[in-house]
Amino acid sequence: MVQSERESDAKVERETRFYITSSTDKADKLGAVVRRHWFVESMHWLMDCLFGDDECRVRTEHAPANFTTIKHIAHNLLRRHPAKHSMTTKRLTAAWDEDFLVSLIS
Repeated sequence: MVQSERESDAKVERETRFYITSSTDKADKLGAVVRRHWFVESMHWLMDCLFGDDECRVRTEHAPANFTTIKHIAHNLLRRHPAKHSMTTKRLTAAWDEDFLVSLIS
């Protein structure tokens, strides 16, 4: 069981999460493991939502690695662009607006 508390502005949020594991590690080590796991999961979720990774059927030779590299480059370009839109909106705008696309890669 992990109890967490987060303060933002004048609001305090408390949450209790339960984990099941066969590990005998101490709580502080398990906490780091859980944080790393969810960091990777959040990145996978973003790539799946943004680029449809789970639906991608590229499976032969070097194509999967090449596609992944291209998607990560696109993700980084979208992320660093100063526009205050969501990643999905930026991606769609880049597809529809050539000037926006050029601003992403220049």
